[in-house]
Amino acid sequence: MSSHPLINVKVKTLEHFKGELPIYHSLLASGLDVRAQINKELIIKPLDRALVFTALSFEIPPSYEIQVRSRSGWAYKKGISVLNSPGTIDADYRGELKIILINLSNQDVRIVDQDRIAQLVLAPVVQINLEQDKQLSSTKRGEKGFGSTGLSND
Repeated sequence: MSSHPLINVKVKTLEHFKGELPIYHSLLASGLDVRAQINKELIIKPLDRALVFTALSFEIPPSYEIQVRSRSGWAYKKGISVLNSPGTIDADYRGELKIILINLSNQDVRIVDQDRIAQLVLAPVVQINLEQDKQLSSTKRGEKGFGSTGLSND
């Protein structure tokens, strides 16, 4: 039983789905682990990317998104990350969730069916209303960016 509030999200399994639905692997985990649904192993070469199928579609409640994030173990041990992390699954998208993985290591990485390849986090969404203006309020930082507040140990 979770100690987090629960929000219902409908999930549809597609024809090529096998195995189990994404689950939380600890009581207070924020991400559901999602598995690859592939017919044959996939080799991702160094600095290459791959689109990996999950055989899942979602009906996400309005004012929420599902974020697709890298799994820390894959990132640390194998150099595999979600390329556009966090990826966004919008509430009005009904197609199959596909995950873009990139191999940042210097070795080939093998992905097989049912590997836990990413995690899914439900997050609230607040839309903004842009107000065009000729002037913005001033701050001490101003227009300084790209390391202007200091790098590590600066």
